[in-house]
Amino acid sequence: MSRPGPTNTGVKPQPASSTITTKLFSNTRLIFALSGLLRASLLLWGEYQDANSPLKYTDIDYLVFTDAARYIYKGKSPYLRDTYRYTPLLAWLLYPTAWGNRWFCFGKLVFAMGDLVTGYLIFLLLKKRGMQEGKAVAFASIWLLNPMVANISTRGSSEGLLAVIVVGMLWAVEEGYTILAGCLLGLGVHFKIYPFIYAASMVRWLDRSEVGSWDGRGGWFGGLVNRGRVRLALFSFITFSGLNLLMVKLYGIEFLRHSYTYHLTRIDHRHNFSVYNTLLHMKSALGSSSGLGIESLAFLPQLFLSVVAIPLLLAKKDLASTMLAQTFAFVTFNKVCTSQYFLWYMVFLPFYLPTSSLLRRPKLGYTALALWVVGQALWLQQGYQLEFLGHSTFVPGLWFASMAFFGINCWLLGIVVSDINKLPPSTPAILDRKMQ
Repeated sequence: MSRPGPTNTGVKPQPASSTITTKLFSNTRLIFALSGLLRASLLLWGEYQDANSPLKYTDIDYLVFTDAARYIYKGKSPYLRDTYRYTPLLAWLLYPTAWGNRWFCFGKLVFAMGDLVTGYLIFLLLKKRGMQEGKAVAFASIWLLNPMVANISTRGSSEGLLAVIVVGMLWAVEEGYTILAGCLLGLGVHFKIYPFIYAASMVRWLDRSEVGSWDGRGGWFGGLVNRGRVRLALFSFITFSGLNLLMVKLYGIEFLRHSYTYHLTRIDHRHNFSVYNTLLHMKSALGSSSGLGIESLAFLPQLFLSVVAIPLLLAKKDLASTMLAQTFAFVTFNKVCTSQYFLWYMVFLPFYLPTSSLLRRPKLGYTALALWVVGQALWLQQGYQLEFLGHSTFVPGLWFASMAFFGINCWLLGIVVSDINKLPPSTPAILDRKMQ
């Protein structure tokens, strides 16, 4: 008697690797625990490397932050520390590092915790959009389990804090809490200037009758002015102005000079992936650090793309993905671009990728990732020759590497913009009762 053959159910069996991956990401607590463990391990490794290796794990910026905190601890201005170009809020936050010993790592722990909070907000937003929990935590893991993100924060970069502010602002505006969104926008711009670009997209997005209009027809002046937009603008202005006035009162004009006007004429060239890198090197060699040179005009295409063109074209499609495109354009065309800046747009990838052509067409996705990585590797090889070995690689090596990386990023920006433009217009789930 023969055995019956296998029944064809019409369902393809899942590969073992796919099943394991699905089970892994279905355990949300496990993913967040692994994210915390990754950062804790890097913090401990950083302690060991700093104590036993001439190549330090701690970023030089963290030494600047903690030195500024020690000046505040002594009742002095944080700007007594050369190269401190940030708001005093950051030095205040790191005040415990001035107590010495193990407290030196307090700031790194805060930044790492900022990474985790950011990942949780991403997870909440993806679930709010109707994504299943397992899939939501999988996309949130692009940030949570990203070794580059964890490395940068545990080395002492403050980008994790800025990510919390920016994603918190996105969560607030999508949930309809425009007062909170405005406060976070003002805080973000005070903390680091670039988040001002998101105001254009949020204002463009908040144009429906659902966003708390006063007259029931979408707002005043043909819908141009509504409750959501007014609250966002008013409270961002109050927060930004209030913080700046407080800092000017405490630290005088040096606060404005170091936190804002400095960035108009900065000529940082070390570790700078920007296409303007060689020009900044030449200007630095001539000993000129003031005046508006041709590199200062970099903000013209940069602001046109990130503040005008992209918000007008895309903001009504998907707010989070539009913010990705804005940030990608801002970083690509900025005259200074270091590895930390990549985190500014990487935080939005979990919102863009689920509907992107980079996932629908795996070959395109792998090609894009490979080119982005190779472009950086090419520049880093030339930069290492120049900055560490003292070899002159300006032309053609460094110049070509900068141009190649710029071209790759422009191509990627085109893909992102095209993908978002193909999306249907989104409808913000904002009700009058939630506009508070």
